[in-house]
Amino acid sequence: MTDFNHVIERLKTNRLWRFPGGVHPEDNKQLSNQVAIERPPLADVLYIPLKQHIGDQGHCIVSEGDHVLKGQALTTTYHPYAVPVHAPTSGTISHIGEHVSAHPSGLTEASITLVPDGLDEWCQLQPHADYMSMDKLKLIEILCDAGISGMGGAGFPTHIKANSRKTIEFLIINGIECEPYITSDDRLMREYAWQIRQGMDILQHIIQPKAVVVAIEDNKPEAIEAMQIACNQKPDCHIVSVPTVYPAGGEKQLIQVLTGREVPGDGLPEDIGTVMFNVGTCFAVADAVCNGKPLIERVVTLTGGGIKQPKNVWAMLGTPVSHLVEYAGLLAPQEEESTIIMGGPMMGFTVGNPLMPVVKITNCLLVPEPNELRQGDNERPCIRCSACADACPASLLPQQLYWHAKAKEYDKAQSYNLFDCIECGACAYVCPSDIPLVQYYRQAKSAIRNERDEKNKAEKAKARFEARKARLDAEKQEREERHRKAAEARLAAAKAKTASADNTASQVEQKSKSAAAAAAIARAKAKKAQQQADVATHTDTPAVDTATTEDARKAKVAAAVARAKAKKAQQTETAHNADAPAADTATTEEARKAKVAAAVARAKAKKAQSKESHFVEEKPAEDKKKKAEAQPDDNVQEDKKARVAAAVEKAKAKARQRAQARQKEQGAEE
Repeated sequence: MTDFNHVIERLKTNRLWRFPGGVHPEDNKQLSNQVAIERPPLADVLYIPLKQHIGDQGHCIVSEGDHVLKGQALTTTYHPYAVPVHAPTSGTISHIGEHVSAHPSGLTEASITLVPDGLDEWCQLQPHADYMSMDKLKLIEILCDAGISGMGGAGFPTHIKANSRKTIEFLIINGIECEPYITSDDRLMREYAWQIRQGMDILQHIIQPKAVVVAIEDNKPEAIEAMQIACNQKPDCHIVSVPTVYPAGGEKQLIQVLTGREVPGDGLPEDIGTVMFNVGTCFAVADAVCNGKPLIERVVTLTGGGIKQPKNVWAMLGTPVSHLVEYAGLLAPQEEESTIIMGGPMMGFTVGNPLMPVVKITNCLLVPEPNELRQGDNERPCIRCSACADACPASLLPQQLYWHAKAKEYDKAQSYNLFDCIECGACAYVCPSDIPLVQYYRQAKSAIRNERDEKNKAEKAKARFEARKARLDAEKQEREERHRKAAEARLAAAKAKTASADNTASQVEQKSKSAAAAAAIARAKAKKAQQQADVATHTDTPAVDTATTEDARKAKVAAAVARAKAKKAQQTETAHNADAPAADTATTEEARKAKVAAAVARAKAKKAQSKESHFVEEKPAEDKKKKAEAQPDDNVQEDKKARVAAAVEKAKAKARQRAQARQKEQGAEE
């Protein structure tokens, strides 16, 4: 890459580089550059396309029937590659819909129809005269809100180009205007050089380049002089006169002429340290920052042999082509059937509808006389002369591109760098067979872009389908995992329930066995106590009371009932093993009651036995004492009574003991 200092030295001595190819068509600029820029009357209707730049379309923020003021924003967006459009004058929105676009295809696009009210009333403006103290990002935001896009080429958003993150060495201001007939930039530099200088200063403040270069073709001496006067006090600004060669105004070609650097085919000027703006863009930048005005009008050249008074005019964006052509006047033979070309003769296109509006990139309306221009409708076979290759400023092979584009072999056309073509028309200009080569290239590019769009749509649809499928698969796996975990949880709960039932049954069985053993011990002790009482009774008295025998029988019956209930409880627990958790509490309570009853029976039996033994031991002693105190003749009778009384007391004690045991057992059962 050429060194910066070396470039500056060559610029100071006006020793420039050259780009390959190029042609020298007759410029015919003298037709329209002799009079000052005029302002035509307001059109009856304005058609404002929502998109007038490279990038995305904004969102309409007005409705039909709304009254708007001059400079009021009509669209808005948050997308970085979109800029708004504004009302060129005050009036009423009569329609929002499709209207013919300013495009070679002549297709319709979303547009706003504005009916002016004739008052031309401005909205509130916010000028920023002290822009040097403002933040860079704030200035970029102002440029975006003003709707400024490139006014000399394809309409690239200015705020994007000005917000470069790379180091910029050269800020190039393009005043070449190399296309024949067009003089809008020439007259703008002559009449508004100082405001263009203001725009240059603002862009320089934002971008911070090392040097500023203003390039003007040498066929515009008045413009060169005006810009030299305006930039006289800028030591880092270089006004350079460039030889008149078409297309010297192309971005890549002009960078190569001024710096000797070539922009990569798939790169941008900022990749080699340069950035370029048109003089019309500089004027709009100054208007937006210093005056607060959005981009609502531009200078348009009205020229050609079919125009009565060729001139340059300030045309409001959205003004129909027919309105401007009528203002310039048509020659009598041209009034019935006139061909109108939007742009110059090299890169312009024929206007198919007179209601086609002026947009931000419209710089010329050309109305030629019959046979003034090569018609291009006399196409003949290619003779392989290679004149097109010699004239191509991009060093392409136009002949090969033509064959592949015509045969719709788009892959091969791309392999010959189709998209490096700047569509300057130099190849078609020198073609002896009058082949409209640029038209074939444009059709091929359009077809390729459509294929890319369809492919991108298909890929996006595929991505959405795969994302949906992945989401459904993930949801399915998640459901299956939940079902698996739920099944495992149920299985674990069932196992735990079975284990708990088995444990409960074992505990119940153990408790039942313990209760049965306790009842058996109680019965054994009761039987032993009964036997001891019987032995003592039979030893001391020959007779036993009938009540005592009955009490013993009832005690046995109660013990048998207790054993039966314990056995029944054990059988019930075994039979209802599945419902063990529900019956645990009742079974445990019954076993506990049986155990308590047995313990109480043992305690009462022991107590009764103790009382009975004490009675048996003490009663004979009392009887003997009484007998000793009685009369001698009554000893035998008294002794007999004493023995009977002792036996009765023993029987009663035993009966009381059994009755108490029976009551305790009944209480335990209840």
